[in-house]
Amino acid sequence: MARKMITVLTDDIDGGPADRTVEFSLDGVAYAIDLSDHNAGALRKALDVYITAGRRMGRGGIDSARAARRPTRPATSSSSRAHTRAIREWAAENGYQVSERGRIPTSVVEAYNNR
Repeated sequence: MARKMITVLTDDIDGGPADRTVEFSLDGVAYAIDLSDHNAGALRKALDVYITAGRRMGRGGIDSARAARRPTRPATSSSSRAHTRAIREWAAENGYQVSERGRIPTSVVEAYNNR
């Protein structure tokens, strides 16, 4: 049996179709957001003055060597894990294809919240 999975990106700002996932970090926290080309350009334009004035640190950030030396636990609580599990179970029961790990698409979370 063959299975074909299609991933559809939804713009996290306006709910329209997204063209890409943009990754950025601030204050040591990494973020990923799905955006259309238009909204990705707006994000880059808004950050341009800060990027131009700032120093590039690479992917590891300023504390990467220190962080690599100490083990850390994921910052997820049992309640958020239970919530995520509930969304995945609901999605499977309602015909949505969601992987067992990783980020749940915004469209699925919104559908779950609006049920």
